[in-house]
Amino acid sequence: MKVMISEDDFRVANLHEQFLNTIEDIEVVGKAANAEETIALVEEKQPDLLLLDVYMPDELGSHLLPRIRDRAPQTDVIMITAAKDKETVEHSLNYGVVDYIIKPITIERFQKTIEEYKKRAHILNKTEEFSQETLDFLLNQKEENKEEEVPKGIDPLTLKKVERFLVSEEAGVTAEEVSERMGASKTTARRYLEYLVSINTAVAEMKYGRVGRPERKYYPY
Repeated sequence: MKVMISEDDFRVANLHEQFLNTIEDIEVVGKAANAEETIALVEEKQPDLLLLDVYMPDELGSHLLPRIRDRAPQTDVIMITAAKDKETVEHSLNYGVVDYIIKPITIERFQKTIEEYKKRAHILNKTEEFSQETLDFLLNQKEENKEEEVPKGIDPLTLKKVERFLVSEEAGVTAEEVSERMGASKTTARRYLEYLVSINTAVAEMKYGRVGRPERKYYPY
């Protein structure tokens, strides 16, 4: 995934780059220090994602959104800025930014945003026909009520732990591996993993071990 940084403070830009370097499958393809450089680099690099500041020395970053949309229609934008006035936020949201983070930010918030963006992008690239549940996830329409929606027998906090473990293991995990990590039974671990499969957060495949005995392995969707 190609990511570009638009930030006039080189120290902050370097910090964002360091944060990005902690996340797998991310390539920083350019850094711009002002609005003019941003437009030129976006047009040249056509990044998948642009991290955009508002307060630039030559023009507000939020004012660039129409031109970015015109010159790089496939580029998604995440605003990372100290600007929190209604006009700027409303303008940014109207131009379809996928997230808006107010400075100062933490690495946890940054990583969470990028991982969620990667997940949405993966779903969009892989899915040919969408369920309402998947669309609700993509449009963030049910995030606030997520804990209330899980079925009986699924604890929301435990579910988040299992999901984080799953995402961290690109090579896939088995119910047994998750049960050891959770400190719970294999049956309980399988229940959580199968629930993640049911909501399009994980996929499962049958794998054969060295003695030919099949096992179900789970991968992030």
